[in-house]
Amino acid sequence: MTGTLPRRARGRPRAFDDKTEQNTIQSLDRAMAILEGLAGAGSATLTELASALGQSPATVYRVLVTLETRGIVEAHAEDQTWSVGPRAFLIGSSFLRRTSVVERARAPMRHLRDETGETANLGVPRGDHVMFVSQVETHASLRAFFPPGTLSPLHASGIGKALLAWFDPPRRAAYLARADLPRFTPKTTVSPDALAEDLERIRARGYAIDDEEKADGMRCVAAPVFDATGEAVAGLSVSGPVSRVTPDNAGRLGAEVARAADALSAALGAPPRR
Repeated sequence: MTGTLPRRARGRPRAFDDKTEQNTIQSLDRAMAILEGLAGAGSATLTELASALGQSPATVYRVLVTLETRGIVEAHAEDQTWSVGPRAFLIGSSFLRRTSVVERARAPMRHLRDETGETANLGVPRGDHVMFVSQVETHASLRAFFPPGTLSPLHASGIGKALLAWFDPPRRAAYLARADLPRFTPKTTVSPDALAEDLERIRARGYAIDDEEKADGMRCVAAPVFDATGEAVAGLSVSGPVSRVTPDNAGRLGAEVARAADALSAALGAPPRR
């Protein structure tokens, strides 16, 4: 078929995992540094970019002109600046098309289960609910279990509150104004004002806690996962019985969950948050 790459034999070079200097192309590495610098600046003159990167203007100019021929950067004659071009977006979009939050969450979730000893969960927003889409179970006999497809209201789950806390303000305000907040246990938050205060605390500490708010005897600690646009698109959590997930170790678990969520966010192309 015209325009397609030929089939290639399976396998890889012997030095596939060798990232030493002998297997890198210095000029390409320099070009990528210039492209990343330009992306970080938004737009810059040749002098500004060369100065920021510690490169000679002549070298930076040659790289920019080469990238310009491919549409990866573009020049603006009116103010003598350069910026990232549309071709860079198209190339980056191929990464987004193949990115699956479920697939990429498996390694962070296994690590989270091993580090905490509790069941790790992945959930995504579905309307006013969280839908659990993946789980890595603890080896303990007493455990939480959420079959894929299980729905839980946002206000009464760790992942749901983590998502709510990092939704943009208009979306969060709209939810608080319209949502029905049914009570599931004596600890369920059913007041919009009280929930709003809880969401502020969650943002301040970086993770959410479901303290027997959906099911008696079970606690959950959760953190949000962001995509390449910076939007909260999923949440990771660990959940277990109150005898193991205690107020005393919630801080340690919260830090572990937040690290795993940040690792997954980075794998999805999200900018650093913490």
